[in-house]
Amino acid sequence: MIQEARDHGGGVDAAAKTYGGVRSDWLDLSTGINPVPYPIGVIEADAWNALPDKGAQQALIAAARQFWNVPEDAAVLAAPGASSLIARIPALRPAGRVDIPTPTYNEHAAAFAAAGWKMGAEGASARVIVHPNNPTGHLYHTEPYCSDLHIIDESFCDVTPDATLIDRATNEGAIILKSFGKFWGLAGLRLGFAIGDPALISQLEQMLGPWPVAGPALRIGTAALQDYAWADTIRVRLQSDSDRLDQMMARAGATLHGGTTLFRLYEVDDAALWQDRFARAKIWTRIFPYSRNFIRLGLPAPDQWHRLEAAL
Repeated sequence: MIQEARDHGGGVDAAAKTYGGVRSDWLDLSTGINPVPYPIGVIEADAWNALPDKGAQQALIAAARQFWNVPEDAAVLAAPGASSLIARIPALRPAGRVDIPTPTYNEHAAAFAAAGWKMGAEGASARVIVHPNNPTGHLYHTEPYCSDLHIIDESFCDVTPDATLIDRATNEGAIILKSFGKFWGLAGLRLGFAIGDPALISQLEQMLGPWPVAGPALRIGTAALQDYAWADTIRVRLQSDSDRLDQMMARAGATLHGGTTLFRLYEVDDAALWQDRFARAKIWTRIFPYSRNFIRLGLPAPDQWHRLEAAL
């Protein structure tokens, strides 16, 4: 079993040191990234060799507003990945107490702790929910609202767009986070969005400085956010593939606990043994330090299902 201090998916390089092979030998199912990425096409040379222009930035923001049905009174900021926003959000308010329901994606707690915040619901002046939750897939329909600083991380919500809480983006103190890399399968592009209270979004914009998003990311993000047909088609595919994964894991003795169509969370008798079993077939999965029974799998690429089936 291999666990990093921050308890992330990924880490194939470390797995390869333990189990052998090189990165290209491995099938990485430890993350929730769409294995059928958006086709980026040809990127014009000026996107690479010139500073990002204001028109390209405005086009991306306009596409984001339309795709996510952002309320008119909410502000939108594009950033080099949702993680860059998560790291900066705690500095928007003086350190106090933050309520982060667990288990969930641990970067929020790490970012608040690094900024001097304490964890706990009682007397909290900030609240973070991950919707749908990672790794359980839980959707929040009603929950306590913190008007001072309320973060809704919708990094995986594009697979279930009807569940979005985007209407709360007009609330005072609210920020909704969107991740581009997961649903569109382009995590290496490093693109994310903060949507919400204009005063808070303006503060984040000042923290990021000029040209936060690279030229190629502006072009690719704009095209992808305008391609509704691709999004509709990929949602159908993700549902079909996650159903297929559920059936395979059930036959092997795992019980579905939750997840989204980008990742599935299963209960097994011994998660570390299951991870080891997969790793010997050079398939990397995700387990958690707080549970000996949870194992999470992403979806394999279309030409890699046979490897998973053989390992099971």
